[in-house]
Amino acid sequence: METQLSRLSSRGRLAGVGSADEESNSRGYSKDDRDLIRLGKRPVLKRNFGFMSILGFSCTVLITWEGILIVSTSSLLNGGPAGVIWGYLIVWIGSLSTYTVLSELASMAPTAGGQYHWVAMLSPPSSRKFLSYITGWITLAGWQAVTASAAFLIGTLFQSVIVLFTLDYVPQPWQTMLFFWAILGFAVFINTFASKTLAHFEGLILVLHILGFFGVLIPLVYLAPHGDTSLFTTFVNSGGWPTQGLSFMVGLPAAVFSLVGADSAVHMAEEIRNASVVIPRAVLTSIGVNGVLGFAMLMAYLFCLGDLNAALESSATLGYPFLWVFWNGTGSNRGAAAMGLIIVALGVCSTVGVLASSSRMLWSFARDRGVPFWRTFIQLDKRTSIPIYTVAFTTGFSVLLSLVILGSSVAFNNIVNLSIAGLYSSYLLCCSLLLWRRLQPRGILSHDTKISLVGPGRLHWGPWYIPGALGVANNAFACIYLLVIWFWAFWPPMIPVEPETMNFSALTWGFTVLFAIAWYIFLGRKEYTGPIIEIQV
Repeated sequence: METQLSRLSSRGRLAGVGSADEESNSRGYSKDDRDLIRLGKRPVLKRNFGFMSILGFSCTVLITWEGILIVSTSSLLNGGPAGVIWGYLIVWIGSLSTYTVLSELASMAPTAGGQYHWVAMLSPPSSRKFLSYITGWITLAGWQAVTASAAFLIGTLFQSVIVLFTLDYVPQPWQTMLFFWAILGFAVFINTFASKTLAHFEGLILVLHILGFFGVLIPLVYLAPHGDTSLFTTFVNSGGWPTQGLSFMVGLPAAVFSLVGADSAVHMAEEIRNASVVIPRAVLTSIGVNGVLGFAMLMAYLFCLGDLNAALESSATLGYPFLWVFWNGTGSNRGAAAMGLIIVALGVCSTVGVLASSSRMLWSFARDRGVPFWRTFIQLDKRTSIPIYTVAFTTGFSVLLSLVILGSSVAFNNIVNLSIAGLYSSYLLCCSLLLWRRLQPRGILSHDTKISLVGPGRLHWGPWYIPGALGVANNAFACIYLLVIWFWAFWPPMIPVEPETMNFSALTWGFTVLFAIAWYIFLGRKEYTGPIIEIQV
């Protein structure tokens, strides 16, 4: 029951050709259950998601066209309009390449654990357990940070919308915290009391995601004055960097936040029907659809930007320059506020999916004994089969982080920046190890449904992958892209560096890694043996 995955092949269990497939068919297992059994996992979660519902889930977690408006300010300061455009295209192409690789892995091993499970499958025996453990922790930390950052950004955006309604309103940190809690409370309600409607909820939000896009785009383009094509060549270096190229690279990671988290569908794998096929389709479709919507909204926003300096200066009162662009374009506070509320509503809905993915990631890692109190975290609600304790922990952890807002919003921002550093680190490890295995003689064999074990000894492609040299080239490109973005994600926005402008992502990411290593040395290595085999046939 608790045999380590790496030991399974050597002991000969489940390794016989056709054994799992024939046995599982005789026991009446579905294809999805057989896939989990091949991974050694017991099917316990209800599969409520189909292609459209998980596509809605992935698209609304990304909220790219909404997110690019929120996070583009850093790129405007370091890069300017041209930097925002070309930086977004680079990130979009790089994200498409990265999630293509992750989709190959999800098709091979559709499990809620995602990255840490794949690392255990791909790593050399000498470092398999350690690398898998560290990957699990940085992925977990990244998703916990995404949960907190989503609620924080939408809470502060709602305060900015209130300013449009009431010009003498001055946002207070304690109010930000209360809005933060309210957004989390809504996400908790959908994930627990209304959990049976989660799949339908995400399908509905996909429709609202697209309708909301036109609800903002049309009045903005129709009413606002338009700029010219000089924005494609207008670069800005407000950070005081020695060269414009350096300034562009510092601003490049800003666009990442609007396209990070497409692996949310991966962590819902054990609740998706036909997961090995549906996950790659949903992930890549969401990146394609959201990428197009995001680029269209970005172009509309920049063509209607007007005076760049006035837009950036509006941050002091409105918080987000795009709200000033809405107001300047429509000529109406209420019109701009209505457009802003569309983004707020969709942002609130995105936290539902973020909370779901974060809780499933924690549940899966606890199932393999990678975290303290794993016996509690693995328990499911008897009525809904929801990992209720991981939902509670993720919510509680975000609430505790929100208390930092009372002391310093700058400190909180640096905590949530861990989302990019953490998730991109986990992506980089997976992509690098898959490339290494690809280059080995017979490192990964052709897809064969009769092979019962998906593990270190015998890796087989799933039903979806890119074969041959094209797959290797894409994998290599993804590794280069991830390494570049990860490196620049730690840079401060301007020089000289002061406490208010320091990027503490390196500190938060480094603390997470050091804590994981320390826990591994003192206790983790005794309990964590890699992905555990829960079922044998």
